[in-house]
Amino acid sequence: MESRTRTADATPGETVTVAGWVHEIRDLGGIAFVIVRDNSGKIQVKFEKDEMDEDLVETGLNVQRESVVTVTGAVEEEERAPTGVEIVPEEMEVLSAADPELPLDPSGKVDAELPTRLDNRTLDLRKDEVKAIFEIRAEMLRSVREAFRDLGCTEINTPKIVATGTEGGTELFPITYFGEEAFMNQSPQLFKQLMVGSGLERVFEIGPIFRAEEHNTPRHLNEATSIDFESAFIDESGAMDACEEIVVSAYEGVAENAQGALEALGMEEEFTVPEREFPRLTYQEAIERINATGELDEQLVWGDDLSTEAERALGEDVGQHYFITEWPSEIKPFYIKDNDDDEELSTGFDLMHPRLELVSGGQREHRHDHLIEGFEQQGLDPEAFEYYTKMFRYGMPPHAGWGLGGERLVMTMLGLDNIREAVLFPRDRQRLSP
Repeated sequence: MESRTRTADATPGETVTVAGWVHEIRDLGGIAFVIVRDNSGKIQVKFEKDEMDEDLVETGLNVQRESVVTVTGAVEEEERAPTGVEIVPEEMEVLSAADPELPLDPSGKVDAELPTRLDNRTLDLRKDEVKAIFEIRAEMLRSVREAFRDLGCTEINTPKIVATGTEGGTELFPITYFGEEAFMNQSPQLFKQLMVGSGLERVFEIGPIFRAEEHNTPRHLNEATSIDFESAFIDESGAMDACEEIVVSAYEGVAENAQGALEALGMEEEFTVPEREFPRLTYQEAIERINATGELDEQLVWGDDLSTEAERALGEDVGQHYFITEWPSEIKPFYIKDNDDDEELSTGFDLMHPRLELVSGGQREHRHDHLIEGFEQQGLDPEAFEYYTKMFRYGMPPHAGWGLGGERLVMTMLGLDNIREAVLFPRDRQRLSP
């Protein structure tokens, strides 16, 4: 196995050993072909029944699709083969036999419904187009990390088991922690704010978040990947600049380094990198534009949150990524700072894709007394968050940041119909296994 050759590297004139999965078997009478697949591609193995060892031919013809095999033999040119070469086998060993009845068809010739695919994710990812989604996701994350470093950020990891929630208790998963009640963290928000008051100043995190929302939609998950940014000495405008840079860098990385995966999805021509300088609409401008589309049954008024229908109407009108700024203070969390000139306006913003919201962020309230007032206004007990609030008495700089949904970024980037397509093992109301 140490000398295994990838199928894509098999060169005519060499004797190689390849290992992989049996993708297809074609028996044409006096001759048969076994197509072997590995991560690099596929290669044809030719069995001439009358000219080969009987046991070798029997092994090749009786193996089940998706069994794991090794094949050793000479590589020859063959124009009619799918990749222009084929292996004439000297040995074939079945390392792991597959059952004859598979729960889904990894060749993709027979479609499977999404629940069946998620129940059998290992088999599902043997399909090139499914594997491509996660190759793109990995490249997106690599590009994002590199862009954060270029912005001078330090990567951090914050607790996922916490004593209190970020925004109250209604969306929290409770757990028992050595006899005490604890929760799965719904956001790294409070901890990343504490870090900008430390010597780190500018930080990012890519990690799981947990929300106990009883949604059952194609755009919501109960365990998701959050891409978070927080920086001292910037306001909401600087945070939006950083957000735009990260999103564009993610697209650029995929366009430059994941061409093979884009081709597997048939997107090599249509995949485009968004242009910088996303439009920035105020909340007031957004509801006016939504109302002007005539797409909603009822007109929006000041203070309304934006429904899925409203987001869709505005997204079609704008036609690209865009920010919504100056949200009403009353509908933003306690840690979002109010506008200095108008307390009814917040410094909160959202980044929108034409299909859905990607990012929520803003400048944070760094003044201790104002922060305590914010807790009380939203019916939260400041004493429950004392570990957080006390640090604001020791010199907390002005700061801003945001959280970006990793799966939503992949979903919108690739035009996926369901966010579960962008997760290996999604967690939602119906799915806790695998």
